[in-house]
Amino acid sequence: MKAIREVVITGIGVVSPIGIGCADFWQALQRGESGVSPIDLFDSSSLRVRFGGQIHGFDPKLYVRPRKSLKVMSRQIQLGYAAADLAMADAGLTAGSVDPTRLGVVFGNDMIYADLNELETTYRRSSRNGQFDFGMWSEAIQEELHPLWLLKHLPNMTASHIAIAHDARGPNNSIVLGDVSSLLAVAEAASVIQRGWADVMLTGGTGCRLHPTALVARGDALLSHRVDDFRRACRPFDRDRDGLVNGEGAGTIVLESREHAARRGAHIRGRLLATASRCEPRAQRDGLTGSSLRLAIRATLDAAGLMAKDVGHVNAHGVSTIEMDSVEACAIAAELGDVPVTAPKSSFGHLGAGGGAVELAASILGLEAGLVPHTLNYETPDPLCPVRVVHGEPMAGRPRTAIAVNLCSTGQAAAVAIAAEG
Repeated sequence: MKAIREVVITGIGVVSPIGIGCADFWQALQRGESGVSPIDLFDSSSLRVRFGGQIHGFDPKLYVRPRKSLKVMSRQIQLGYAAADLAMADAGLTAGSVDPTRLGVVFGNDMIYADLNELETTYRRSSRNGQFDFGMWSEAIQEELHPLWLLKHLPNMTASHIAIAHDARGPNNSIVLGDVSSLLAVAEAASVIQRGWADVMLTGGTGCRLHPTALVARGDALLSHRVDDFRRACRPFDRDRDGLVNGEGAGTIVLESREHAARRGAHIRGRLLATASRCEPRAQRDGLTGSSLRLAIRATLDAAGLMAKDVGHVNAHGVSTIEMDSVEACAIAAELGDVPVTAPKSSFGHLGAGGGAVELAASILGLEAGLVPHTLNYETPDPLCPVRVVHGEPMAGRPRTAIAVNLCSTGQAAAVAIAAEG
C-alpha cells in the first residue's frame, strides 16, 4: 500500500484589518491591537451599527495584474487575490519553480453581493409610475450593465483569477459553505496533495461582510451594539458579549508535499496533521447542539494520532454571539478538557469565508514563535462557556500543536490539526 504523502505549510498570505502580510499581522496580534473601526468604505450613516473590521490602506493595484482585471473583481476577489500573491512570495515560489500542471487552487468564498450603484440606473429605467416593469428591465440591463459584470460576483472567480495569475493548471475548486468554507478548502487542498494529484496547492478563503448590500440583507440582530466602545465589542466567550462584529479579509496558505518542499529547499512553517468535517442536519430546525463540532474534533484527533493532552491550543470559531459561543465552548471542553483556547475574531471581527484561513494563519505563526495568541476583550468568564481562554498576553510553554475549528449555525463544523516543524 502506497504511503500517504506528508503535507507541510510553506507560505502564508494575510490581508486583514490588523495587518497586510504575515509579519505585520503577527506583530499586531502579539501587541493586542484591534482592527475594529468606524466603517468608511461607504456612507454608513443610515446603519444602526456603523463599525467593523475594515481593512485600511489596501491598494489592489499593488497586487492585481494585469490591472485591467480589476474591472471584473469585486473587493472580496481582490482581497483573496492579494493574499495568494503574498503567500506565493512568502513561500519563495516564482514562475518556473513548480510544474504548473502540479500546482492547484482550492478557495473558500461567500456569496458576493452586487454593488447597488451599478444597478441603480438599470432599476430606475425599469420603473414606470412607481411600478417595476420586468419587460423594461430586460432591455435596460443589456444597455446599462457591462457584459462581464457577472464575473465580479461569481464565488468561483477568486480561485480562477489566482490560477490564471500563477499559471496553476492543476486541480481547481471553490467551496461556498459559509463560515466553514476556508477550513474545508484547506482540507480539500491537503487531500489533493495526499492523492498525488498536485505537489503544491494554494488554499484559503476570502470574505467581505462589510459590503453594504450584505449588511442590509443580514440585518443587525446578531451584531454587537456597543457603538460607544466598538474596539471592545467583539468579546468571544466573555459573559458580557452581546453579538458579533462584521469584518473583511482573506488568507492563503501554501500547502506542499514534503518531498517537493525538500527538493526546492523551502522553509517549512509547519505541518498539516489531519482534517475533518461533520454536520448536524437538523440544526436549523432543532437548534445547534455542537455535536458536529465534537465529532469533527474527535475525528481530527484520531486521524492525527493525538490525545487531548497533546493539543497546545484550540483556535476557536469564537464569533461572540451568546448562543454559538456557549455551544462551541461546551463542545471543546467535552472533547479536549482544559486546553487553552484563543479566539482571533476578537482582534478583527467576523471575516466570513475568509475567517478560517486568517485564524489558521494566526496559529501557524504562533506555533513558529512558541506562543498562543491571546484573545482581546475577555474580562469576565461566563459559566456557560467552560473553556480556558488565553487573554491578557500570549501564552508560552504549550505543546506546539493546535486545532483550528469553525462552525456554522446551519450545523456544519470543520477542524484542522497542525504542528510546528521540528
